[in-house]
Amino acid sequence: MKRQRLRDLPVALACASSDEQVRIINAMTPIDLLNYDAEFEVWAHDSQLPPAAEGWRVWLMQAGRGFGKTRAGSEWVHRLAMGKPGVRIALAGATLHEARSVMVEGVSGLLSVARRAGKKLRFEPSLNKLHWPNGSQAELFSGDNADSFRGPEHDFAWADELAKWGEVDGAWMNLQMGLRRGPRPRVLVTTTPRSIPLMNQIVSEASTIVTRGRTSDNLNLDQRFIDVMTATYGGTRIGRQELDGELITDVEGSLWPRALIERSRSRKPDTFDRIVVGVDQPGGDKKTSDACGIVIAGRSEGRLFVLGDESCQGLSPDGWARRVEVAVARWNADIVIAEANNGGAMVGEVLRHVGVRVKLAHAHRGKSARAEPIAFQFENGSAFFAGSFPELEDELSGLIAGGGYEGPTKSPDRADAMAWALHELSPTRSGVPRVTRL
Repeated sequence: MKRQRLRDLPVALACASSDEQVRIINAMTPIDLLNYDAEFEVWAHDSQLPPAAEGWRVWLMQAGRGFGKTRAGSEWVHRLAMGKPGVRIALAGATLHEARSVMVEGVSGLLSVARRAGKKLRFEPSLNKLHWPNGSQAELFSGDNADSFRGPEHDFAWADELAKWGEVDGAWMNLQMGLRRGPRPRVLVTTTPRSIPLMNQIVSEASTIVTRGRTSDNLNLDQRFIDVMTATYGGTRIGRQELDGELITDVEGSLWPRALIERSRSRKPDTFDRIVVGVDQPGGDKKTSDACGIVIAGRSEGRLFVLGDESCQGLSPDGWARRVEVAVARWNADIVIAEANNGGAMVGEVLRHVGVRVKLAHAHRGKSARAEPIAFQFENGSAFFAGSFPELEDELSGLIAGGGYEGPTKSPDRADAMAWALHELSPTRSGVPRVTRL
């Protein structure tokens, strides 16, 4: 199959029906398939290819397991090594064993990538060195030994699974100090994201380019594997980190640390004593206003459960009121709890207009303060998440004990809606905002 046909193949497959895709692939010879696999840039995802921007020093590829980080790293290193004779490259893994078994000798490692490209590399395991035919050379290093990076100078570096390195701060510093050879030193970091101070620092630097990818983006993975992993871990912190490649951080002093959120997941009970809908309405009728928090919660045998998050944004008062009405009907809720302070009279009129029974709660404290007793119920094992609610959980993790909010949104509208609902269901009402029936 000619090179141009190889380049046209991804488009042809994407536009073809399932039967036609099978026919196209079946018509390819083993040599065609090998040649197609070797043409990495033809079928790779954009996030697997080097950034087009100029001036970057660190390319941070944060992606889920199985995305293709190793293949992307091997392809990048091999092209740099072959592009100019005598290039010096650092290959740094969490351990020397992982650097060798994954980055060099692995299925998607450098020896395999070079072989696909018709090149034979010479590997010296005793010296931890890899040689290209044109004189370029790579040396293996371990993130468990920061001092091993001292001394050598490199044109480029590939750092794999940085978040797992045992001496990560010292090893990264020494690697950066040695990255001073050639006109434009650069480093590629391929890692499943974990919230460590160094990772957050690298992300924040102006010379860093970040690309991301999910496990499900890799078309070479067995769909059954993806389905099982998604069904098991989808929506959880583990799934968002290990499958979706998200860097999930904890805010210092958070009322809902991520560990607490994960510990508080539970199966939804079969029956409930009560189900209510908490609403934190937008401060106005403009479509550019804050989101309308709509969170459903229930009580079963004295335990509280978050059941759903049906929040919305950009809707008129009538629009979000209809969403509340639908939530009440879907969950068979007995009442809606909404804040009276922020245009409460309007809220009552809007919701009564669509036939919803409403209580208005008078807030005397800020959102973080009234969320604190609810956070305590999660801590003592009396409140749970009956499912995963990523956007709500991100807001909760941004609420800070003693006041303040450092979450991803302008205001924690979903979190406040949840607080109103769970306050209503709490077995003791001391310290709970006063509620007036309309």
